[in-house]
Amino acid sequence: MWCSAVGFIVTLILSMLAAPLAADAQPAGKIPRIGVLRAGVPPGEPGRGADRFRHGLRDLGYVEGQTIALEVRWAENQPERWPDLATDLVRLPVDIIVAGDTAAALAAKHATTTIPIVMAVSFDPVRDGLVASLARPGGNITGLSIMVPELAGKRLQLLKEAVPTIARVAILVNPTLPVHERVPGNIEREARALGVQLQRVEAGGPDTFEAAFAAMGQGGADALLIMEGAIFARNRQRLLDLARLHRLPTMSGGRHFAEAGSLVSYGADVRELCQRSAVLVDKILKGAKPSDLPVERADKFYLVVNLKTAQALGLTLSPTFLVQADEVIR
Repeated sequence: MWCSAVGFIVTLILSMLAAPLAADAQPAGKIPRIGVLRAGVPPGEPGRGADRFRHGLRDLGYVEGQTIALEVRWAENQPERWPDLATDLVRLPVDIIVAGDTAAALAAKHATTTIPIVMAVSFDPVRDGLVASLARPGGNITGLSIMVPELAGKRLQLLKEAVPTIARVAILVNPTLPVHERVPGNIEREARALGVQLQRVEAGGPDTFEAAFAAMGQGGADALLIMEGAIFARNRQRLLDLARLHRLPTMSGGRHFAEAGSLVSYGADVRELCQRSAVLVDKILKGAKPSDLPVERADKFYLVVNLKTAQALGLTLSPTFLVQADEVIR
């Protein structure tokens, strides 16, 4: 009896001592798991979207591997992989999916109607069928948008200021993107005011780039405005190399284009948006519903000028124009 009693007491004490250890270990297995869909190839370069998202999480106090876990899936610049990658994250499952662009967000939407989805960068999420409206997204999706109606017109104006002699501007669009359907009709009024004629040129992928530039030449284009799109962003170096070969001054969206050789770029910093997406993830983890979080529009736009490209094209940009620039690449 005494031995049985002692054994019972010892067992009870050991179980009490073990309880706090089990309680401490429990949260480690239940840290939030965030799925991230990225377009490029691993490992990411410093400062790219996935790294800026991580930076945003750190700013909010999250420690990767301790208080949060990331499951990053890379499409390796093959958009056709999005559905399988999104389905993989849903099967894990993850607690939230962060989509790097519109195509990734659409794949995530088709893969789940319950797991919250945050669009790190999107163009026109209403027109693309991702959300019901910017103010009231509905469903399980929210995020950030760089689509501002007057942005294309502003870019055309800045391109004319940079190179006042231009008279015919080619606008490169991707015919598979709904957001490009209305281009260039949506900026015809601005073009008339500037005395510029517009030429719509289509390119759905890198294999059509050379034909697109041949069409620009046949149409007499003397400048190029590149519309925003994932395919153009991923292949910007090829596009801008062709633009220099055809001696076309270019206007595009985002600093990453100017870094690759665009004469001028004007747009939101997509890396900033990726960092800001961490704030939406934090709100959802704390109980907010995506349907109650309005889609945020980019509110900061940067004018970046590449003087190396200007010199290569034999252009002299006026001091009046240069003083407007947020950054000049020399």
